[in-house]
Amino acid sequence: MSRRHGWLVLYALVLLLVLCWPRSWLVVSELHAEGAAERRYVFSGDDGTRFSLRWQHSVEREDWIETFELSHGGIEVVRSRFKTFGAGVPDTGRPSRLEHGWVVLDDLHRSVDPMLVQAASREHYRMAYGGHCFDLAALGPAPLLHFQQQRLPPVLVMGALLRPWWHRMTRGHQDVGSVSREQHEHKNG
Repeated sequence: MSRRHGWLVLYALVLLLVLCWPRSWLVVSELHAEGAAERRYVFSGDDGTRFSLRWQHSVEREDWIETFELSHGGIEVVRSRFKTFGAGVPDTGRPSRLEHGWVVLDDLHRSVDPMLVQAASREHYRMAYGGHCFDLAALGPAPLLHFQQQRLPPVLVMGALLRPWWHRMTRGHQDVGSVSREQHEHKNG
């Protein structure tokens, strides 16, 4: 075996190890009526990873933003922000504060695992992760989404891992799956 061939074999083994070694991911799957789950988005998801969901409340017709954190294989809601008190507003027993027109509840640390969300298009569901926003309603009329921290090898999640970024590059920022950061969060909101 030549020296060059030996290096190629070593590189191939390292690549195989990287692609097959399990790691933590935030997996967003769409649940279908027949019980099947299709991975739609996959993001790096170690403990401490945060993401947020923003939607328009179905009764109050005001935006609501909740921030979630991955912790010990589960998901916790850690912060909630909304514009008005009304139907569906949680009573956490914790003090709230007013911040730039938003009512803010911090330090919630309430488990929401398993986390299921029906991203109805009329409620304009968006997800923020790593400085990017994704229009969850772009997945269909009212997809039922399951958010979960999973430990999987990269080779099993490659399609869903690349999907949001591929759409951003090939179809533009406002097309399938993404919205601008400004649409997701108001300044200091």
